[in-house]
Amino acid sequence: MADVPARPATKSDTSPERVQRPSTGASGASHMTEVTALATDRGRTSIADGVVAKVAGLAAREIPGVYALGSGVSRAFAAMRKAVPGGRPDVARGVSVEVGEKQCAIDLSLVVEYGAPIAEVAAAVRDHVIESIERMTGLEVVEVDISVDDIHIEQDDDEGSTRNLA
Repeated sequence: MADVPARPATKSDTSPERVQRPSTGASGASHMTEVTALATDRGRTSIADGVVAKVAGLAAREIPGVYALGSGVSRAFAAMRKAVPGGRPDVARGVSVEVGEKQCAIDLSLVVEYGAPIAEVAAAVRDHVIESIERMTGLEVVEVDISVDDIHIEQDDDEGSTRNLA
């Protein structure tokens, strides 16, 4: 295939620059993720840490085997917050982010369902979070560190409700 010379940028170009980045899926197969540049000759876009944290939290919760995000203390506070009239769930609970101009790093704290293969769940969460953040924000995700802090056992819910009634 012959090399095609790049078209010089003109003032009429209004579309943001797009970059193809290799990405590895849960199966280990490599595929390309299209990422939109946040800085062009027509302006700059900045994305708040909270936005990246929400995208990561929502993406992580979409993976089967993930029961919740956050440590036991943060989940307890979230339950109280939700019980207050007008209180909304914090979708960024259990998510810590560092966002730069072009890159970000994510730390996730997970509670996994009992019986789910933890290593596979973590790998699926990592891949889905990276794909979602890169697709939605245009930031390059340099790392996603995952901490599995607890395992949800169905009996925990039953015992807790029985204990509270006594």
